[in-house]
Amino acid sequence: MTSPVVTIPPSATVRQAIRVLHEHDVTALPVVDPSGQLIGIVSEMDLLRGEFESDPRAFARPRNAPSAPVARTVEKVMTRGVRTARPTTDVAELAEMMVRTRIKSVPVVQGSHVIGVISRRDLIAMLARGDARIRDDVLASLATYAPQARPWQVAVKDGVVELRGRDDANTERIVEVLARTVPGVTRVLVQPSA
Repeated sequence: MTSPVVTIPPSATVRQAIRVLHEHDVTALPVVDPSGQLIGIVSEMDLLRGEFESDPRAFARPRNAPSAPVARTVEKVMTRGVRTARPTTDVAELAEMMVRTRIKSVPVVQGSHVIGVISRRDLIAMLARGDARIRDDVLASLATYAPQARPWQVAVKDGVVELRGRDDANTERIVEVLARTVPGVTRVLVQPSA
């Protein structure tokens, strides 16, 4: 998640929004009212519409001028029905929604205020984490949050974590859940030790 989040007011011009997107290397900006509440989102695609005129040298005949004036403020081009996530939203659920709807960026809200944005790039970065790093993070998480658990062997291949050990059912479930929370983990397999 990108946080703190870069936002823009609805009164900003399209050109101002384009500069903010470019300067912060993001693909979308949450649009917020003066109290900081989310009222929309503006994407690269929204901002590109109508910004370029056809090159008259590219056509044998003159082209007609556009019939409608180009929108000049973010309020005119933003998307109002914004899909959002909460800080506790399951990453798998979020990724599925982004793939299904082809949305590239999703604001993360707490109450009605934006606290971050999750983009496809963020999800790719999670998946790009190396297996050794994931293994170290799983071991650190187990040591921190389940110190009472018996030692577990941890192996990671392509983001799939294999936990080998034996404990009571409740502790085994805790260990599995802790492993699932580590960024980059795509699946967790719990195997009883021999």
